[in-house]
Amino acid sequence: MFTGIIEEIGRVISAPSGSLVIAAGDVLQGMERGASMAVNGVCLTVTNFDSNLFSVDVMPETLNRTNLGLLYAGDWVNLERSLPLGGRLGGHLVQGHVDDTGKVISVTWGGGAMFIRFETPTQLLRYMVEKGFIAVDGVSLTIVTKDTSSFQLSVVDYTQKHTTLGSRRVGALVNLEVDIIAKYVEQIGQARRSGITIDFLQKQGFLVG
Repeated sequence: MFTGIIEEIGRVISAPSGSLVIAAGDVLQGMERGASMAVNGVCLTVTNFDSNLFSVDVMPETLNRTNLGLLYAGDWVNLERSLPLGGRLGGHLVQGHVDDTGKVISVTWGGGAMFIRFETPTQLLRYMVEKGFIAVDGVSLTIVTKDTSSFQLSVVDYTQKHTTLGSRRVGALVNLEVDIIAKYVEQIGQARRSGITIDFLQKQGFLVG
């Protein structure tokens, strides 16, 4: 589990088939093989590391569903270690399970903020609400507005400087993870409409009577 508060921007050293080697600093403190690392919001397992870099494997499904397959040596990525038990939850609950990618369709500035609008797969828009959470390339952000095909974010100066979002331009693909709470609410609503009762759950062993 992650929070969407980016700890560091890492640099891709190499991107051989099925893996990434990334240069980093702060996130390597206390690192262990098998640890979880969010790379552009994708939860990956650290397979090797030293004092300056770490390696992760990337499965075909991940390459198909995220923007990690577009990375080349020299590209910058957002990094966040998994949340320790009892740690501060500064953003929102982020699983590192990317739902799909979105495309930057406009970038404007105003009042010191950077406004980015993303074209979004229709199936994800139902989980989004104005002032609700969204993780974009692993960054926990608040949705400003949405319509039938896109949503807009306001990115403050600090986030522009300390994540890769400050360099995103029109046409860029980003990883999107919607708020997990919205998914649970939808599933509970579907269960109620399907006629699932307490008696049914008890008979199936989900509840103890």
